[in-house]
Amino acid sequence: MALLDIEDATCHFDMPSRQVVKAVDGVSLSIDRGQTMALVGESGCGKSTLARLILRLEPLTGGAIRFDGEDVHHLQGHALKRFRAQVQAVFQDPYSSLNPRLRVGAIVGEPLKAHGVPRRELSARIDAALTMVGLPSQAAKLYPHEFSGGQRQRIAIARALILRPALIVLDEPISALDVSIRAQILNLLQDIQSELHLTYLVIAHDLALVEHMSDVVAVMYLGQIVEWGNSETLFSDPRHPYTQALLAAVPRPDPTFPRARGHVTGEIASALEMPSGCRFHPRCPDAIETCRSIAPLEHMVAPIHKAACHLVDSAS
Repeated sequence: MALLDIEDATCHFDMPSRQVVKAVDGVSLSIDRGQTMALVGESGCGKSTLARLILRLEPLTGGAIRFDGEDVHHLQGHALKRFRAQVQAVFQDPYSSLNPRLRVGAIVGEPLKAHGVPRRELSARIDAALTMVGLPSQAAKLYPHEFSGGQRQRIAIARALILRPALIVLDEPISALDVSIRAQILNLLQDIQSELHLTYLVIAHDLALVEHMSDVVAVMYLGQIVEWGNSETLFSDPRHPYTQALLAAVPRPDPTFPRARGHVTGEIASALEMPSGCRFHPRCPDAIETCRSIAPLEHMVAPIHKAACHLVDSAS
């Protein structure tokens, strides 16, 4: 059974103008225990909103999100508190996610206090969490501003680990860091995952990171998943024109490397005015008349590889 199962999840926001923003519109995904799934797409496509739905920071408009078999958005009381301990997040900017008025020990240990862990256990568990992310125990006595960006992200990771969760949502975990230390944080996350058997949902724009770190990739566009598949297969044989365009935009240091096919023009449409038919058709260089009027269905193109595209259907 999947650790996280998302079934036709929707999140719509009503605007004062009586318009509706369809931030997430019928997303279905599942993540197995111990797996790393990457969620990719342009800014404004709904990735962070979906993450907030999983963390139960936004209400569902429709559908269901199940964690370990339990419907997340129906949990209350102690069941909800247990869920909060099992699903944690690491955000993009470590400095803005850490309280500058608290010492690191208080920041890392705050989740333990919120979940009623006895005071006699706090010091040992804080030290263990800091050690796991490569920081000395003396770091607990300092403030966030006394650390570098990479060290602050280590503190944020320690805070996420302190309750021993099963799933961690990583929202652009290295994009705010210097290039020289991104690999260190990435390797740290992978080592911790291997040691603790964690499950990751990674939200990222950096497709090089996604290719290196993920087992499965889901490509999102205007609130919907347009392609999903095994990481190796999706990167070697992208089938949706939007995925092809994303991969074509990735810079390669080797000038002889064959360029991925794909070219789009314009910007992502407003979630207030969704295009008819396929939502990508106004920017798609291969769009046909069917794309303009009929929304494509998800189509299995290979084992563990699906795409929602009329062109894929007609080629099969």
